[in-house]
Amino acid sequence: MRRIANICRMALALPFMAAMPAMAQTNEDNTGQTDRKGVIDEVVWVVGDEAILRSDVETMRQQMQEEGVRWTRDPDCMVPEQLAVQKLFLHQAAIDSIEVTESEISSSIDRYIDYWISEIGSREKLEEYKKASITQLRAEMHDPCRDRLIIERMRETLVKDIKVSPAEVRRYFKDMPADSLPYIPVEVEVQIITHTPEIEQEEINRVKNELRDYTERITKGESSFSTLARLYSEDPGSARYGGELDYAGRGTFDPAFAAVAFNLTDPKKISKIVESEFGYHIIQLIDKRGDKIKVRHILKKPIVSDSTVTVALNRLDSIRTDINDNKFTFEQAASVISDDKDTRSNHGLMAKTIERGLHTSKFQMQDLPPEIGRIIDTMQVGAISQPFKMTNNRGKTVCAIVKLKNRIDGHKATVTEDFQVLKNLVLAKRREQKIHDWVVDKIKNTYVRVNDKYKNCDFEYQGWIK
Repeated sequence: MRRIANICRMALALPFMAAMPAMAQTNEDNTGQTDRKGVIDEVVWVVGDEAILRSDVETMRQQMQEEGVRWTRDPDCMVPEQLAVQKLFLHQAAIDSIEVTESEISSSIDRYIDYWISEIGSREKLEEYKKASITQLRAEMHDPCRDRLIIERMRETLVKDIKVSPAEVRRYFKDMPADSLPYIPVEVEVQIITHTPEIEQEEINRVKNELRDYTERITKGESSFSTLARLYSEDPGSARYGGELDYAGRGTFDPAFAAVAFNLTDPKKISKIVESEFGYHIIQLIDKRGDKIKVRHILKKPIVSDSTVTVALNRLDSIRTDINDNKFTFEQAASVISDDKDTRSNHGLMAKTIERGLHTSKFQMQDLPPEIGRIIDTMQVGAISQPFKMTNNRGKTVCAIVKLKNRIDGHKATVTEDFQVLKNLVLAKRREQKIHDWVVDKIKNTYVRVNDKYKNCDFEYQGWIK
């Protein structure tokens, strides 16, 4: 089970080459300990009041090897150092009161489990392979995934104010040899028109009747809201926590959901049925703090029938035919007909966020929704796809047609054509330097004791040996 817990730690170790400690299965003291098998363990580093065990180092080294990490230095030195660095981040995060919510932890774990299931084929095969139930896997992953998120947030806090100017970017790459410039993979610009299949009234009535039944059972005291949420809510992020959504402001929620939730005053009362872009909800107030609320909800999603999907696909096929017959343009149709509110005002052009307040319409193929990526990959510039079904970023079934607006072949980066990419590279280097300097300074002001066997190591950060 220790290998399971290390998955979240490795998610941090791989991008930053910084592993997090394995979950201790023993009772440590200042010199050593005995594990469950009676083997003597050893404290090899102490950082502040946190110990790093020899078993932590060995477990993480094995995991990094299995994940294909390429060693840039002696792994016997590199692994414990990176474990120690994570202790520094967690210690500072505690001082700065940096926290993450249970919902964020749950979502992170969900992503790992969903990935595993997609790789291995099913939940049952995953449980068989891991020799543990999904519930056990989630429990094992909770603390290391929480620590990973806290460390990511601590790092973001340290570098949030770093900026680079266009002049800095030009200076950085001005004299760089052409063969040292980064290679930019194929990028595409894609326009989209979506049409959402209508939900049949009978299906809407079914969902509403279920929610009314839940409300009646709660009101009569036959069951609690949290129990029904765990059993029946179709919001995976909150269902396992009894439908709880942590304290958040109005802007965090869907407008229709927020309009009802923020008007709740009695925690004993259940809201009316609310329709949002995610489906239908009932809501229960838990607490209010200033302009934030904490609520529970149960989400039910109506099922889209095959017949309504067929109708939506046929409608998009007719639109595609009219565009090809020059009755109107794709851009005009996207602005007037499309249901996709994120692209409708931009003539259907898809965009992604690079950083806060900055967007781009250029996508590498792996950054597109998979259904779109598969279709775009074989299309010619200017071509319009056949209608297809997909799941949008709100979890709803939609039908779509896409147009390949532009394809930019892979090439060596230039400041004129790829300024944002090069700016991001310079920004990343500035942030790396900031993190490095912070770690070195933190080591100077933190109690550190290192086992003698590591005192001749060539560490990335200076100051461990005092």
